Amino acid sequence: MKTLAELAAIKAKMQEKVAMREGAASTRIVVGMATCGIAAGARPVLNAFVEEINKEGLFDKVTVTQTGCIGICQFEPVVEVYTPDNEKVTYVKMTAEKVKRVVSEHIKGGNIVSEYTIGNAK
Repeated sequence: MKTLAELAAIKAKMQEKVAMREGAASTRIVVGMATCGIAAGARPVLNAFVEEINKEGLFDKVTVTQTGCIGICQFEPVVEVYTPDNEKVTYVKMTAEKVKRVVSEHIKGGNIVSEYTIGNAK
């Protein structure tokens, strides 16, 4: 059995993740988590975005959330990034390894990682 202090620490840690996923930040990262996305590896991608945004201290500016089927199953895992000016960028065939670059270059730097986008999918 956990002590009350240990449980409180776990609760605080999990509330950060929930707040980040449900927040109303100006930039939104949406990961397709339908059956096809999960089968293709979307869960590690979602977790990597949550961890990277938290690590970079962007949780007040970026919301990471999930959605159902985006409709382009052959390109899973699919991630959509909505910027403050309501522009949408669709990243396809994402991996947890690619997340760091997307966060660094696109989310922080404002430069789309074009080789990961749907227009460059192979």
